[in-house]
Amino acid sequence: MSTAASPSAFEAHTVRRPIIVMGVAGCGKSSVGTRLAEALGLPYQEGDDLHPQANIAKMSKGTPLTDEDRGPWLDRIGEILADHAESGIVLTCSSLKTVYRDRLRAAAGEKLAFVFLDGSKALLTRRMGNREGHFMPTSLLESQLATLERPDQEADVVVVDIDNTPETITDLAIDGLRRLVAG
Repeated sequence: MSTAASPSAFEAHTVRRPIIVMGVAGCGKSSVGTRLAEALGLPYQEGDDLHPQANIAKMSKGTPLTDEDRGPWLDRIGEILADHAESGIVLTCSSLKTVYRDRLRAAAGEKLAFVFLDGSKALLTRRMGNREGHFMPTSLLESQLATLERPDQEADVVVVDIDNTPETITDLAIDGLRRLVAG
């Protein structure tokens, strides 16, 4: 593993903030999120675990969620982010729309940062096809891509190309977060 993902105690402290690892299904949110949390010495929360059972049942059947479906889920994520506003946490959440990200920013405060895992449809489709044991079928990728409002021009967003190893993606995310902190 590269040493870039092993920040000094000072660097880890300066990156101590709530961080959402975001993107469409199959982009590697969970893999990168756990690595990022470990490298930064922050707790990790899998956002999929916070979905109400009704949402999981809907997605398992290949039915896209509505904004109304996502509301309670986003509220729960916002509560966790607010609880860790000063101490920091890494949490996964697709955060596909600007309004969702703004809702999470309002809950978490000004320190919230997003790591957007960006990849081609072909790469995402291949990755989703290789996943085992996940409730989200590959058929929902198209609706997620259609829903995605890219955050490239938003403040406090690090965009990372996922056509790399999980270790390299994590290193790039940490480098981007360091640049955010440095201003």
